Amino acid sequence: MASGGSAAQQQVTEDQVYSALKKCMDPEIPVNVVDLGLIYGVKVAGGKDVDIKMTMTTRGCPLHDTLVSDVKRYVGKISGVGNINVEIVWDPPWSLDRMNPAVREQLGFGKPKLRFQIDYEKSMPLKIGRSTKQEDGSLILANDKDQGFMVNEAIIEFWKSCDGTKTINQLTDQFSAKLGMPRQQVEQEVVQLVQQLLEAELLKA
Repeated sequence: MASGGSAAQQQVTEDQVYSALKKCMDPEIPVNVVDLGLIYGVKVAGGKDVDIKMTMTTRGCPLHDTLVSDVKRYVGKISGVGNINVEIVWDPPWSLDRMNPAVREQLGFGKPKLRFQIDYEKSMPLKIGRSTKQEDGSLILANDKDQGFMVNEAIIEFWKSCDGTKTINQLTDQFSAKLGMPRQQVEQEVVQLVQQLLEAELLKA
């Protein structure tokens, strides 16, 4: 008698994929990729192969590969999943409007002024907290209140550079040279990152 092996095969659902994606944090903003509005579509073919359409907050961001591999890692943990294909799309372009409104408010986005006014020439950010590596290889920065934020190598490297001896302008120069990217583009990323690390209480201004 033929055993009903196929009936036991678990079908992967879109809900499962979205649940897995909610564990995947954007490396620049401590919010998962679903609430951030980066996922433009999920399709499951044949009950196991997953196609994901997603975008990034900024083009040319050096963290793209990290985010795509994180997405594949989390979705890959779903029982019975087959191939995972992640397609990066730029149309329609991402904007803050795509974020979950509750999360957007919680982060203070959309308010006319940044919560931290920083003097780029005088402020010398100093790192606080600690970095740890988890068993699955993910990197965490934790503040003194033991709140953990999932980050990547680039953010840890930046956080370590904030040793209280360099101004934001000097940090921008350093990373611009290192990444071989235009200073203007890097400055925006650096300022965003400093803001987020201050909010997360991982830096003192």
